[in-house]
Amino acid sequence: MTMPSKKILVVFGATGGQGGSVVQSFLSDRITAFQFTVKAVTRDPSKPSAQALVAKGAETVVADLSDKSSLRPVLKGAYAVFSVTKFWEHCDADKERQQGKNVADVSQLYLIGSRHSAPNLEHVSHGALTQCHHFDSKADVEDYIRTLPSLPATFFLAGFFMSIIPGKTLRPSPQPPHTYTLNLPIPPATTPIPMLNHQDDTGKFVKAILLNREKTLGKRILGATAYYTPAEIVDTFREVKPEAGKGAQAVEIGHDVFKAGLGKAGVGEAVQEELLQNFRLLSEFGYFGGEGLEESHKILSEPLTTWKEYVQRTPVFADLK
Repeated sequence: MTMPSKKILVVFGATGGQGGSVVQSFLSDRITAFQFTVKAVTRDPSKPSAQALVAKGAETVVADLSDKSSLRPVLKGAYAVFSVTKFWEHCDADKERQQGKNVADVSQLYLIGSRHSAPNLEHVSHGALTQCHHFDSKADVEDYIRTLPSLPATFFLAGFFMSIIPGKTLRPSPQPPHTYTLNLPIPPATTPIPMLNHQDDTGKFVKAILLNREKTLGKRILGATAYYTPAEIVDTFREVKPEAGKGAQAVEIGHDVFKAGLGKAGVGEAVQEELLQNFRLLSEFGYFGGEGLEESHKILSEPLTTWKEYVQRTPVFADLK
């Protein structure tokens, strides 16, 4: 009896959080591991993170998103492609747009594109948010893909990464008694943040998209467990880590204070404004434009990570009580 040939899934960003989650999700599932060959795209197959993917059963392939000729042999014969671009490697929106278009131009069967938020923020905000380039460049790629009638696609919109909170935005105050504080330029009690454990849960969404291809074609799938306000984020931290969380609070800081803090950390003025507008989106217009998550959750067959579970598991908080 001849075994059916496996479908090929090509994963970009395979050594990163989102792409790595997709590889892990498909290869750790007995059913999808039987159905799919996973090709993990990397620029350096010799590095440890790439070798770790091989150990899981992936095939590493070399390609550069900026070099369309390098993409053709990698994508040839692929059943599906998970495409994620990395704006923060170069902070160049035009380059990111071109990289996304390169993948779309070469892809033939089914493209799953990863991006953030709602459509172009300048349009959504009626001109108020014009500097959130790492969102708008991806939105422009989606618009381009939708002009290609021969390329079926689904768009995965990743929520706010849970990993941004522990030790980065939620951390001890520098002044005694060093109380944990979440300082953000948004109202803590009323700003909903759609949070995603991107390292574990991106793959759950992408697998569900691929296994529900006809249901999800042309749609945007919102990648988040739930909406949490900054106040709820801190309340959960206090619940899980009562000693460390004693007196912890979520505080709204001014826009200038937020940018000044980034400046002290060596962040340039343009990126300061971009990150500020990222948070303004949350409070003023809604990360997903206020859209609910229920429809996106309907395709899932695996539970998503709650913020409470993330606090319990993250190594950043492991030594706290």
